[in-house]
Amino acid sequence: MFDTHCHVQFNGFKDDAEEVIKKCGDKKMILNLVGTQKDTSRAGVEMANKFPFTYASIGLHPVHLFSTHIDEEESKFLSREETFDYEYYKNLGQSKKVIAVGECGLDLYRLPEGRTVEEVLEKQKETFALQYKLAQELNVALVIHVREAHEQMIELLKKLSNNGSVRGTVHCYTSNWHFAQQYLDIGLNIGFTGVITFPPRKADPQAQTDLLEVVKNCPLDKIVVETDAPYLAPLPYRGQRCEPQMVEQTIRKIAQLKNISFEEAEKATTENAKKLFRISSEKN
Repeated sequence: MFDTHCHVQFNGFKDDAEEVIKKCGDKKMILNLVGTQKDTSRAGVEMANKFPFTYASIGLHPVHLFSTHIDEEESKFLSREETFDYEYYKNLGQSKKVIAVGECGLDLYRLPEGRTVEEVLEKQKETFALQYKLAQELNVALVIHVREAHEQMIELLKKLSNNGSVRGTVHCYTSNWHFAQQYLDIGLNIGFTGVITFPPRKADPQAQTDLLEVVKNCPLDKIVVETDAPYLAPLPYRGQRCEPQMVEQTIRKIAQLKNISFEEAEKATTENAKKLFRISSEKN
């Protein structure tokens, strides 16, 4: 199994990160440790260098462009404001264990107080463009975060690529088939987390129906799986800290929705991720 997006270098694993990673190694897993700003990006690279089956992504999450109060199910914190330091991340990217730039993108769900949507979006777009450029320079994939900004992201990707193909994945996809089709047309993979195992939300049951429809419709060779650990633990682990090995539940749900065996879904999603991130023996 290949967990294409986890944060084992985050504080949620401060007491047992290496133990968790070794447990994944026993299961023959591959991990991508995804950074969200300078310190977590560097920590991911340092951790990836210790284990042959572990890789890293380096980048600046849009929520960290402004100081913002984050209050969600798994975490509550005040994000630290950071400006994207191209040379810092470029230097980190010299490691052979770095396979992507990200997580980077657009987020209009969390808006800092006293800032207009236009102001926030402009800074997010500028910062994403720099990270897009870095991914091109390093010849690695993109790990794209997008929340309540799909139209803007699709427009931006088309502009940056001159309507060409983009190598990367849309992290934790939770929207509908309309936008998913457009991402696929651009050449991107779609990343699914344990959210696909959740029951429908009472406030918006249609959203889960739409998401499961995306899983059914998405070509199997364009799907990658992820946990976003320590967040978004799938059923039956809701309420617990999410760990990379729980990606198995996401694979099982994909297999169920596509009416294929677990083994087929596991093999396909692992091979898709290896192809996307160009994982080969010399990277170890």
